[in-house]
Amino acid sequence: MSTSDAVVPESRGRSEVYAAVAEFARPRARTAIGQIVNTLLPYLGLWAAMIFSLRAGLPYAVTLGLAILAAGFHVRVFILFHDCCHGSFFGDARANRLLGYVTGILTFTPFEQWRRSHAEHHASVGDLDRRGAGDVWTMTLDEYQAASRFRRLAYRIFRNPLIMFGLGPVIVFVFGHRFAKKDAAPPERRSVVRTNLALLALLILIHFTIGLRTYLLIITPILLVAGAAGVWLFYVQHQFEGVYWARHAAWDPLAAALRGSSYYKLPKALQWITGNIGLHHIHHVQSRIPNYNLQAVQDRVAAFQQVRPLTLRSSLRSLRLRLWDEAAQRLVGFPGGASGSTAAAS
Repeated sequence: MSTSDAVVPESRGRSEVYAAVAEFARPRARTAIGQIVNTLLPYLGLWAAMIFSLRAGLPYAVTLGLAILAAGFHVRVFILFHDCCHGSFFGDARANRLLGYVTGILTFTPFEQWRRSHAEHHASVGDLDRRGAGDVWTMTLDEYQAASRFRRLAYRIFRNPLIMFGLGPVIVFVFGHRFAKKDAAPPERRSVVRTNLALLALLILIHFTIGLRTYLLIITPILLVAGAAGVWLFYVQHQFEGVYWARHAAWDPLAAALRGSSYYKLPKALQWITGNIGLHHIHHVQSRIPNYNLQAVQDRVAAFQQVRPLTLRSSLRSLRLRLWDEAAQRLVGFPGGASGSTAAAS
């Protein structure tokens, strides 16, 4: 059984699924505080070690090795930010907002603006008629074949792994998040301004303490590695073999959660550093479940145990999936490619 083979329960079963997960959507302050400690302290400690390695004149390879480890904690900081955006990390809205702003500054992301775009993503995932809200740009096969040469080239460039997992994340987080969206509400615009001002103040402080050169030698590899890992996680959560997509009239939110979101089963160390985000099928059923409760849901609720996990090895096949073939109801590669030739011919 693949991720998409999970049986979507009938109406009575649906209510039972939602009722079964409800008890897990209760934040636990002690656990939340523990995650703050075991995430931010190691992250800051690694920063201190990297600063020391540069000041002591150690080979830059030492700094790079520490930066790769720090990138993992950078991803984990973003998971805390992500939970705060859902209002699930703490039971208190003000605590979520405060931590959300702090972790948003650390990850170059304005809290209110990202919270809105991510909420739109949850409300429209798997809906072909509501693409473009906080998701990965995905064209249908028919749209691609009817598109102009320029649009097809732009899509191919966007879908190139070097862009999508390399330069793209850095551009989005460092530059893209510095601007409010055209339709942004006042709270979202203020969050962008506040985050930008905080980052500017941080850069001034850095300039007069460790120096901008030291900062850039540390933050650049962190952003490259964390950006690639974070975007890969987001990509593979909704771009995999057997994924669910439907037109709005036939779109079903539970099907979009159980079949349109992957169960990405990672090794325990990676599962911990990524805050259980691989249990994405559960997260999309109930986004108010904090990351530290997701594994308990997987272990105790039978509906989620019907979903076969996506493994690290099998997830690599997602790289060749580029377009949604509505006739075949599956993701395919570009026409003429190994994974797209059959669909293009049909």
